[in-house]
Amino acid sequence: MRIFLAGASGVIGVRLIPLLVEQGHEVAGMTRSPGKVEMVSELGAEPVACDVYDAGALTAAVTGFHTELMMHQLTDLPDTADQISDFRDRNNRMRTEGTRNLISAMRAAGAERLIAQSIAWRPPAGGEAVEEHERLVLEAGGLVIEYGIFYGPGTYGGDRVPDHPRIHVDDAARRTVELLDAPSGVVVVAEEE
Repeated sequence: MRIFLAGASGVIGVRLIPLLVEQGHEVAGMTRSPGKVEMVSELGAEPVACDVYDAGALTAAVTGFHTELMMHQLTDLPDTADQISDFRDRNNRMRTEGTRNLISAMRAAGAERLIAQSIAWRPPAGGEAVEEHERLVLEAGGLVIEYGIFYGPGTYGGDRVPDHPRIHVDDAARRTVELLDAPSGVVVVAEEE
């Protein structure tokens, strides 16, 4: 399958690329950071440097790749957890406008599959953006994956195990790949309490 992975250089994206390629999928890995293009290529994906808010360039990239499945793993989060509240509006914009742009590009490419990350809890501020994001994905016939709080290498807490809902980021990636053929709906990917 030809999978366009938006958010390829993120904490879960870098884990998804090798798993998808290992299963024989062709992956275009989108990052907004030109400095991460080489890393995306080394992981096995065809790198795409693109900003999700540049709708024209995004549509050209998604259609040019002949995308069959759009995988939305985009967030706009800071490098350190103490800055999360400062990034709230940016991340909410990613969930709303970014999601709309990805869906529009996917439709232009004739892709019929959409998988998008979400969260298995509601933040104190921004819950409306999460709800809108999930509604957009479901209206497009897509699958919403509500992840627990990530832990493990490269995450905010590292190997410190957070409260529930939680999921080790490596397990989250593995379980995401298992959902490639899942029907439209909402799936929670978290450890059992």
